[in-house]
Amino acid sequence: MAREKNSTGDALASPLSRRGLLVLGAAALTGLSASPGAAFALARKPRSIGLLNLHTNEEFEGVYWSDGRHRRNALERLNQVLRDHRTDDVHPIDPRLLDALFEIHARLGSGEPFHVISGYRSPKTNALLQKKGNGVARKSFHMKGMAIDIRLPGVDTASLRKSAQAVRGGGVGYYRKSRFVHLDTGPVRYWSG
Repeated sequence: MAREKNSTGDALASPLSRRGLLVLGAAALTGLSASPGAAFALARKPRSIGLLNLHTNEEFEGVYWSDGRHRRNALERLNQVLRDHRTDDVHPIDPRLLDALFEIHARLGSGEPFHVISGYRSPKTNALLQKKGNGVARKSFHMKGMAIDIRLPGVDTASLRKSAQAVRGGGVGYYRKSRFVHLDTGPVRYWSG
């Protein structure tokens, strides 16, 4: 698929995805819009996200999607914030993961940034964690930039899990004792650890 740049060169083309169509449909069905044009405008509303990496204390707070496109500069910064903190390896983060986080945040109505326990995980780090017996998958979605482990201040992990499951954007793991939720953009499935 060809990618286009806007006049400033900082946006990637993102055609209306299945998720975008679902948002349009949900907006129309729930009465959030009075006309199809208003529903389309709602689906094109800028998306922002707030993240705090607990290992590096780096933050991202801002718009990552606007005018129907992911913003290149924002994605590059998010890739940096969500890098493997053990090796400093940076990998592209799946934009669908960001969209799922955006939807979860909106459902919960929180003004706090997500606290990130783990974003991208290099194969070297994944192998190290597997050897320690932390229940780490050999082919973890973290190694593909398709997974994140999070908390949300002021929201208990059971509520965070419930909201993540409602989005149906992929896998949701609930780690009650460790107080975090795993979210990935793989097949829809649920588990507790």
